[in-house]
Amino acid sequence: MKPSSENAVNVQIWTALIAMLLLKYLLLKSSWTWSLSNLAAMLRFNLLSYRDLWAWLDKPFEIPITVPQGEQLMLLG
Repeated sequence: MKPSSENAVNVQIWTALIAMLLLKYLLLKSSWTWSLSNLAAMLRFNLLSYRDLWAWLDKPFEIPITVPQGEQLMLLG
């Protein structure tokens, strides 16, 4: 098996740093007392649900899932 190139390793490092920076920013903006690992896990859990991110950060267990109104177009056959 061929080892990873230096460029591939650099891309992985930068991607991880950007992800950590975004998580830290969300921790800073949230009024809920999250730990970093809990925030990352809850974001993964709610990744495919439609929610207002800023409202969810402050009250993650009180806001029901909302469905956007009228944003999806009909597929014509």
